[in-house]
Amino acid sequence: MDTKIALVTGAGSGVGRSAALALAADGFHVVLAGRRTDALAETIDMASSDRMRAVPTDVTDPDSVEALFATIAAKFGRLDVLFNNAGGGAPSTNFGDLTLAQWMGVVSVNLNGAFMVAHAAYRMMRDQTPQGGRIINNGSISAHAPRPGSAPYTSTKHAITGLTKSISLDGRRYNIACGQIDIGNAVTPMTARMAKGVPQANGDVAIEPTMAADNVGKTISLMAALPLDANIQFVTVMATQMPFIGRG
Repeated sequence: MDTKIALVTGAGSGVGRSAALALAADGFHVVLAGRRTDALAETIDMASSDRMRAVPTDVTDPDSVEALFATIAAKFGRLDVLFNNAGGGAPSTNFGDLTLAQWMGVVSVNLNGAFMVAHAAYRMMRDQTPQGGRIINNGSISAHAPRPGSAPYTSTKHAITGLTKSISLDGRRYNIACGQIDIGNAVTPMTARMAKGVPQANGDVAIEPTMAADNVGKTISLMAALPLDANIQFVTVMATQMPFIGRG
């Protein structure tokens, strides 16, 4: 096919926006999913492409996810790449002081939402002709090592690694490739606190080095451009000097 179809969740800001812009620049038709219509419109305005379509979506709502994929099916008839990116966290909180509401709030977006979107994408890729596609899950440095006070976020990101491996295994028979990008300290609204200092494993608070979110977009483009008989299973893109290797 001359033009492939990509879906990016959480496309209204941060690494989702960077990925959407990079994919559009590479010639994809890109469906932008996110809760804020105005933010999705801003992403479209930033693009030098007319191949973007915004579909306001709440990934924690099964009906909203179903409507998203119904729109993709009606407009394009297929899906080639999903960047399963929407997510969030909770304020740094010692495990003993966490509330159930904090836990459930993070799990509903980062794990349940990621599952629902990946599941719908998998089914579309399995059933379309030609069969197959690529799912890229947004993991995190926290899929490898936690920050202090981050149990909900860290737990969901470890779970994303299991989801990625399961999709990779089950998807083989349907020509569905699944990989994971683990991002460290990209400059986004979520990481603005890095400039003010964040808790370290030794109890200190320190400002951490960051990198431009464009680096994430470039990495997603690399993963998306591969033929389906090749897969970047796991990739880490991070600020070179951030305290990850040796963290803790």
